Amino acid sequence: MSIVADLARRTGRLLPGRADLAALRRQPGRDLLAGLTVAVVALPLALGFGVASGLGAAAGLATAIVAGAVAAAFGGSNLQVSGPTGAMTVVLVPIVHRHGPGGVLTVGLLAGVILIVLAALRAGRYMRYVPAPVIEGFTLGIAAVIFLQQVPAALGVPAGSGEKVLGLAWQGVRDFAGRPDWTAVALAVGVAVLMLVGARWRPTIPFSLVAVALATIVVAVAELDVTRIGALPATLPRPSLGFLDPAAVPTLVGAAVAVAALAALESLLSAAVADGMTVGQRHDPDRELFGQGLANLAAPLFGGVPATAAIARTAVNVRSGAASRLAAFTHAIALALLMLVAAPLVGQIPLAALAGVLLATAVRMVELSALLALARASRSDTLVMALTAAATLLLDLVTAVIIGLVVAGALALRKIAMAARLEELPLDDSDHHAEEYALLSQHIVAYRIDGPLFFAAAHRFLLELTEVAEVRVIILRLSRLSTVDATGAIVLRDAVDRLAHRGITVYASGVRAEHARALDAGGLLTRLRAEGRLFDTTPEAIAAARTHLHRSGVLPAGHGVEPGHGVEPTVVPGVG
Repeated sequence: MSIVADLARRTGRLLPGRADLAALRRQPGRDLLAGLTVAVVALPLALGFGVASGLGAAAGLATAIVAGAVAAAFGGSNLQVSGPTGAMTVVLVPIVHRHGPGGVLTVGLLAGVILIVLAALRAGRYMRYVPAPVIEGFTLGIAAVIFLQQVPAALGVPAGSGEKVLGLAWQGVRDFAGRPDWTAVALAVGVAVLMLVGARWRPTIPFSLVAVALATIVVAVAELDVTRIGALPATLPRPSLGFLDPAAVPTLVGAAVAVAALAALESLLSAAVADGMTVGQRHDPDRELFGQGLANLAAPLFGGVPATAAIARTAVNVRSGAASRLAAFTHAIALALLMLVAAPLVGQIPLAALAGVLLATAVRMVELSALLALARASRSDTLVMALTAAATLLLDLVTAVIIGLVVAGALALRKIAMAARLEELPLDDSDHHAEEYALLSQHIVAYRIDGPLFFAAAHRFLLELTEVAEVRVIILRLSRLSTVDATGAIVLRDAVDRLAHRGITVYASGVRAEHARALDAGGLLTRLRAEGRLFDTTPEAIAAARTHLHRSGVLPAGHGVEPGHGVEPTVVPGVG
């Protein structure tokens, strides 16, 4: 009986509650508009990823509709948009070659079960320990794979039957050299260029849809001989388990684990990105896994491929003003209505135009600023990023993440071992409690970070620092920081940004020379120095903080402890 009660309690925790329903009524107009905007952006991507997966455009559209609606209702983020993605396509292509379309649908079903089990086991919180270099290398590798996958379609030649994208791309180039099809090349390049240039010129306009529509019109008017998507159904098929072959399930478990791992990683990463783009939003990682599990159980029943949250579409949703999950649900309904009324028109889209959409998407996935920041941080972070990207391109995604985690862990442990030391300090019998209390009464609190700030401890540090009680100024004492990596530097920068959103000014003191390069990889130290908030010693930072409070009118003149008399008050949270 206790087991049943425990299961019911865990399941209840993962289901939508009254707070979710209340959020739907806050700003329905903005949510509906955001959902329509995302649907416009998602249509060509859903079609393109469906084609790239090997199951066809209809499968991609069914995935965006069914998985998008289910994940919106049951997921753990108010802003997440789910559907077919490029990363998932990379995993699905070899499964299609080995097991056929039915095998892909079965893998999606099994992956859904695995995700629900992970949610019940509360495994979502462990995804936060994936370090930034692994994520960036993973994204870079996926972008390269997606780009290479589209080479045959962009060149107007049939795709090969192999699994290695480098070989398929090279074969496509050879076939094109023997029988050039410049029409397909012009369509693909034109769509990709319009998307990339248009995104910089007018970011709010959905240039992917504009480019695909223009390409389709040009092909129709000029009566060009190009391969098109073909006929699409006007409605979703009836749900069916006809694809399921129980005898094949044991051979598909390994692929299902890979798909579930990717869905979990990409969904939780996307949710974290959405949280970072807003103020006051925080996702529930276990509910997110649960919602993605249900979405992957539902999508195969309607012929859809395995799904996950989509970072690009989620970002569009946030930038469009979405405030609740109503926006993501609206996106799915809008796609279903579009399928109902415009299926014949959608079927006329040239495949080369969709290839151009995915080529541009692959290019936009690579954030050069993030890659350069990691490269500047340290050689070890650069090595982890490069190995993960190479493994993603040459092996497979799950193996790439495992390699990245193992190498990052080994390098982090080596860094900690090298930084460990014993330091004898003289006893200090003075009592500074009175001075600390005086500072707190002046709305100032100082935090000292002892030990390492790297990927395993960085998120705990972020939570503890950003949940500090209401104060006006925080002084970060960094002289006892033993080591810091790129993830720690990024988290520290995000903590400063989040505190700034709350109106809390952050000063820093005691940055050691060996940490300056890593800490400044994201521009944090440069910004603090330019704004006069970086100091060599804590007394100098305290003096500047008190001056800031006097100028802002928070403190009357002459209030509190006078700066510069050698007092270094410290409140140490359990950090490091």
